[in-house]
Amino acid sequence: MSLLAVESVEAGYGLLQAVRGVSFALDPGETVALVGANGAGKTTLLRTIAGAHKASAGRVTLDGRDLTGIPAHRRVALGIALVPEGRRLFPGLTVEENLRMGAAARRPGRWDIDSVLAAFPLLGPLRRRRAGSLSGGEQQATAIGRALMSNPAVLLLDEVSLGLAPIAVEAVYESLRTVVAEGTTALLVEQDLERALGFADRVVCMLEGSVVLEGPAEVAAREKITAAYFGLPAAVTGGGA
Repeated sequence: MSLLAVESVEAGYGLLQAVRGVSFALDPGETVALVGANGAGKTTLLRTIAGAHKASAGRVTLDGRDLTGIPAHRRVALGIALVPEGRRLFPGLTVEENLRMGAAARRPGRWDIDSVLAAFPLLGPLRRRRAGSLSGGEQQATAIGRALMSNPAVLLLDEVSLGLAPIAVEAVYESLRTVVAEGTTALLVEQDLERALGFADRVVCMLEGSVVLEGPAEVAAREKITAAYFGLPAAVTGGGA
């Protein structure tokens, strides 16, 4: 059985339908990259999975449990943690205090202050620093660490590299490799297609709210994914990569 299943999910804002009948699943320990141009519906889909946005149709299940109607804070307690675009830290709190905020709905598991700081070594010397004084990469590492403190079954990451310097992106992804090596199941939105293909086990490409391509990252043809990304005729709708 899949750990996380998205089944014919639709979501929108008033008359604007941002997600259109999306279906896919994640197996335990799998890393899936969700790619697509701006406005493809990726962020809305992640927020819908996390319970921060209400689906208008379809359902999301976690380990077979239907999450429809379950609010976001209870989904955290059940095992879904979202690292939102923009990170949304508490700027007046220290790194350690921000991390501890993530433990409010903590599940049993290996992630605690010590293990998070071990996975993100750049945060160790900064643990007493206020989050508002950190660089973008340091804030992103703190936001991911805060999500891990809940010991999620599924980690949702929105725009991991957005606005970060290349050296900061590499540092964050190096720590994420440690996180997924520990068996964490992850679904990440990533604009950098090369990085997504190099990091994920599988890629799901969205266009105008729908999934237009899905397949294993290691055998995915970059040209086909690029075509699907921009809606070009070379894309094979609904086919494997």
